[in-house]
Amino acid sequence: MILDPTCIGNLWVFQNLEPNDMEALATAAVRKRYHSGEFIFCQGATADEMFLIKAGRVKLTKLTEDGSEITLDIRKGGDILGESVLNEDTDYSLTAVCIEDTLTCGFSKRAFEKLVLEHPSIGLQVIKNLGARIDSLTSRVSNMSLTRLETRLYSVLVTVAKEHGVRSRRGFRIQFPLTHEDLSFLVGAHRVSITRALKALKESGRLSQEGKTLIVYPEEAA
Repeated sequence: MILDPTCIGNLWVFQNLEPNDMEALATAAVRKRYHSGEFIFCQGATADEMFLIKAGRVKLTKLTEDGSEITLDIRKGGDILGESVLNEDTDYSLTAVCIEDTLTCGFSKRAFEKLVLEHPSIGLQVIKNLGARIDSLTSRVSNMSLTRLETRLYSVLVTVAKEHGVRSRRGFRIQFPLTHEDLSFLVGAHRVSITRALKALKESGRLSQEGKTLIVYPEEAA
């Protein structure tokens, strides 16, 4: 991955900014490289920096009170991590670990606050973009709650496959392993139910598996 001097690019959180604001952000951003398996931040650490993913993939996990680790999301280029720094002083509520070599642009809480004071239009536009993102996610969750588990799981797998997978002859290959535990928390269902839903999807021809690799067949590509 080559470090781009215009690191910010067209990340959704900074869409519609004026050129001078974009230049100020790109100048202040701190570029970092991470190898697969490296942690960007850990649950419970002081949240003092946010990260914009330029390349690679990051898994967000949470450690529960009984010591279990659950997977909550997978982020890719264009996504943001550690956005809690935009709130009051707090700790990271999740752990971010790279599942591929990853390149980020980051801002410390103090540096970003300084930028917003010098360029108020940055803060206003970020608030608008975050609001639009929340509306989109809320709508997606509402729609998922009204569907059967098999349909919800298929929808999640199609989304993951299109965002993170590799195009194959008929569908998309998810190159990294997704355990039943991972899927149960991404979909919001018990692991046993996930096993049954996966079996049904395979029998219907919408999903196949080669070793630990899942191959998803979007209906429009069937």
